[in-house]
Amino acid sequence: METASRPLDALNAARNKRVILELKNGTQLIGKLYAFDIHVNIVLHEAEERVNGELKRKLNTVFVRGDTIIIISPE
Repeated sequence: METASRPLDALNAARNKRVILELKNGTQLIGKLYAFDIHVNIVLHEAEERVNGELKRKLNTVFVRGDTIIIISPE
C-alpha cells in the first residue's frame, strides 16, 4: 500500500477498491469505496452488510455517515 501523509490520502488510495467499514453498532459493511468527503461520509458500491461475520443482506449503493464509522480497512 502507498504511504499516505494524511488520512484522506489513505482513503484516496483505496478508491475503487474493496474496504471494510466497522460501524459503532457492530455492523460491518464491505464494498467498493466509490466516494468520500472531508467528513468521511462514504459511498460504497456493491455493498454487503455483515453482522457477527455472517452475511445479513446484499445492498447496491449505500451512503454511510462518517460519524457512525469507527474503522475503515482495506479488505
